[in-house]
Amino acid sequence: MDEENVSFRSLKSMTAWQRDSALAACSIALELNQWIEKRFSLPTPDLPAFDDVTPEEAAVELRAEWGLGLLPVKNMVHLLESRGVRVFSLSEKSREVDAFSFWKAGTPFCFLNTMKSAEHSRFDAAHELGHLVLHRHAAPNGRGAEREADTFASALLMPRETVRAHVKVGATRPELIAIKHRWRVSLAALANRSHRVGLLSDWHYRGLCIEMGQRGDRTTEPRPMATRETSQVLAKVFAALRDEGVTRSAVAAELAIEPSELDSLIFGLMLMAVESDVAAEQVPSPKRLPSRLRLVPR
Repeated sequence: MDEENVSFRSLKSMTAWQRDSALAACSIALELNQWIEKRFSLPTPDLPAFDDVTPEEAAVELRAEWGLGLLPVKNMVHLLESRGVRVFSLSEKSREVDAFSFWKAGTPFCFLNTMKSAEHSRFDAAHELGHLVLHRHAAPNGRGAEREADTFASALLMPRETVRAHVKVGATRPELIAIKHRWRVSLAALANRSHRVGLLSDWHYRGLCIEMGQRGDRTTEPRPMATRETSQVLAKVFAALRDEGVTRSAVAAELAIEPSELDSLIFGLMLMAVESDVAAEQVPSPKRLPSRLRLVPR
């Protein structure tokens, strides 16, 4: 896997071991995805490319093109999957590696660090979508690209109009905590967006950042999301395989990898799946293709 095409958040701060571990996960994920696509019909990639607009404009245009209007995005992982993005999780040993994404042979891939808070992982998913639609034809690395992806994610998750309609001018920390669940974002992300859309002055925003730092809000999210966003596609694929008696160990053996390597790609996006109190974007169930699998005992 060529690291130049991967949206690593900060190559300078990554150790060689972390980079190589992430690239190895990419290679295994590509093999797993190819294995799945031979047996299931997955959603076709449907992501526009934005080359001549600002990140904020791209987020607005994407919402319009995908029919999202100004409503909150209910589930970022499901939204990505419904548009053909292949979403995988990073292993626990890669807990220091941020989310990343890349295009491979016309298919977009996204890797999420499920060791982070649910709000952080959700913003990461929107950030990586930004890389996929903004930097499809260019290397997605560098501070400028990261700022663009952050701006896109913030605008996608928190449309300017709805933030201005629901957040008070000069909102306090308790007031932001009380409303942040509407967009399912972190307190820090909502404070930053409120500042960017003109609801918080520079002085007020600096004071909020100091207060959030003193209270530890950047490490322990106040009033966190009750459930983590998980994969529908992987859950449906492995449920279908399980119904036929095909175990994950058998899949790993066919891919010539250790079961733990397979689990590291799907664990955080499957086993924590809980029915959410917020309706999810509907991801089409993968259609079963004629199988060549040999059934094995459970």
